Amino acid sequence: MQIRQAVPEDISEWLRMRRILWPDTPDVEHLQEMEAYFQTDAVDAVFVAVRPSGKMAGFLEASLRKYADGCSTSPVGYIEGWYVDSDLRRQGVGGLLTQAAEAWALAQGCTEMASDCILDNHTSLAAHLALGYEEAEHLIHFRKLISDGSPR
Repeated sequence: MQIRQAVPEDISEWLRMRRILWPDTPDVEHLQEMEAYFQTDAVDAVFVAVRPSGKMAGFLEASLRKYADGCSTSPVGYIEGWYVDSDLRRQGVGGLLTQAAEAWALAQGCTEMASDCILDNHTSLAAHLALGYEEAEHLIHFRKLISDGSPR
């Protein structure tokens, strides 16, 4: 399994996996974010796992954040999105992707890597713990739609 940074030719396969990971996100939004990755000097990285056949098997999107909950240093490497095709889970592909992201973050001056998952995503929790991540905090995020009373 080859792990490397994403290139523009990866967009269709990367989009396929992003659709699975974030099914409620419209394709236009996925594509805007993906194209921005290649068009800017943003401080982020996308790593892909490539099968011997050339087809992608997973990806990990990482960024640098000024801070992350549970961390005490800045900047912090952050796993923004992480996906491995179901036929290759529990075979080390996720670990290879996280190792690449951690090495990238270390090269950017980070000494901590952070991530998150929703409370009922037991698969993600188990994967993080298996790779040496520890639970730092439990958070519940709140939201409320507010209106100034004017018609929309």
